Amino acid sequence: MNLAAQLAVLPVIIPLVAAPITLLLPQGRAPHLWATLISWLTFAVSIALVSMVSNAGVISYHLGDWAPPLGIEYRIDMANALVLALVSGIGAVVFAFAYRSVEREVDPRQSTFFYCAMLICLTGLMGVTITGDAFNVFVFLEISSLSTYALIAMGAKSDRRALTAAFNYLVMGTIGATFFVIGIGLLYQATGTLNMADLHDRLAGQSNRMVEAGFAFIVVGIGLKLAMFPLHLWLPNAYTYAPSAVSAFIAATATKVAVYVLIRFFYSVFGFDFAFVGHAFTYVLLPLGLAGMFIASLVALFQDDVKRMLAYSSVAQIGYMLLGLSFATVEGLTASLVHILNHALMKGALFMAVACVVFRTGSHSIQAFAGLAKRMPVTTWAFILSGLSLIGVPLTVGFISKWYLLTAAFAAGHWYAAFLIVASSLIAMAYIGRVAEMMLLREPPSEGPYAAAKEAPMSMLIPMWVLVAANIYFGVRTEFTGDMAARAAEALMLVAGGAP
Repeated sequence: MNLAAQLAVLPVIIPLVAAPITLLLPQGRAPHLWATLISWLTFAVSIALVSMVSNAGVISYHLGDWAPPLGIEYRIDMANALVLALVSGIGAVVFAFAYRSVEREVDPRQSTFFYCAMLICLTGLMGVTITGDAFNVFVFLEISSLSTYALIAMGAKSDRRALTAAFNYLVMGTIGATFFVIGIGLLYQATGTLNMADLHDRLAGQSNRMVEAGFAFIVVGIGLKLAMFPLHLWLPNAYTYAPSAVSAFIAATATKVAVYVLIRFFYSVFGFDFAFVGHAFTYVLLPLGLAGMFIASLVALFQDDVKRMLAYSSVAQIGYMLLGLSFATVEGLTASLVHILNHALMKGALFMAVACVVFRTGSHSIQAFAGLAKRMPVTTWAFILSGLSLIGVPLTVGFISKWYLLTAAFAAGHWYAAFLIVASSLIAMAYIGRVAEMMLLREPPSEGPYAAAKEAPMSMLIPMWVLVAANIYFGVRTEFTGDMAARAAEALMLVAGGAP
């Protein structure tokens, strides 16, 4: 059997097999080089899958040659092909970036375990995205979550609060997983199948209490995983006290994959035949998306810890994704998919910039950023350009996201939402502006722990600027993100039974 026929399973198999091999390598540079090589190989396979789906349509891979619905299917369409490319691409850049940061923030005795856990986390996220089996979504979610708990706890060398943050995430993540698997069990009881495409067919006409309860459990469970406001309380501490490389990776990937899972269940499993799906759009996602946009942004405005500020910003940005999804239109779904891709680029770059500051100053307090434009100019401008993208300034990916959201809001008749999108962007301008003012206008300290700050190593600056450049490039050239997201949205809408 040729390699092309096996391509669909490789994004999961490659990091899964490579992870335990990492433990056999000696401490030092070897585990990092091995993990980085694997991440780039996974990214190359994901790009090949995007090309195949774009040219040939949906790919269906049957594990063990057992045809679905009896066997497990890996099913790749344009939507999850884009998410695969996103997760593996961010992973490739973060792995390349991580060595010096991890050397400083993680106990050297844990370094091989760190890169093993990162590869396992990558495996889980890729598996969640690629599988067409509902129970496999749960399995891969737990694989990624369990490794993430361990990765966050490894930040205890720098701050013991990482242990508490990891435990809180474990508790909340377990509750979310329990809700999700109960929902899957109820759907299995109602239909006798776990294959998502088959679930969609068998659920047709089954509007009963069991299906409604299953839907509710799934929405709450995934809502916890994606940090939907107000189910986000695990996220700020997890992002703040995790090692900086972990914060950059999970902030750019984990919640985006969970949003994708929510989209997949809304459109590919349930569809628009159920009244409760429309009610969830109108009475759950729309108000909670708007609330998250504003409340989380306002909380971010008053944070003196830059990592915590960016964490609350992520909750607000998830609100944008849910808002676009709540419109239940092709334009709204396209906007959500575009923002999933774009927010990963901007938030990954921002957390990498903070990681460079932490590497040189040992702190992510806003006071550590005073006068950095004179001592760390490359890092300063990376943060500012990525922050401008977060705000939505033209010629950045953030502007593209806001443009798609505004267009979708007016097209759906939610003109008030368009004005609220602009208003929340002004709050983002305020909290990013606070940090920019510290970096550009304050004098650097002449004494104390922050006085010796200098530019980060090139091994950190180059990957960071790859993401900064992506923020600009895809803000100018939107063919890949915009056009492919539109194609993915139209295909999902057809499956769901809505008007393309």
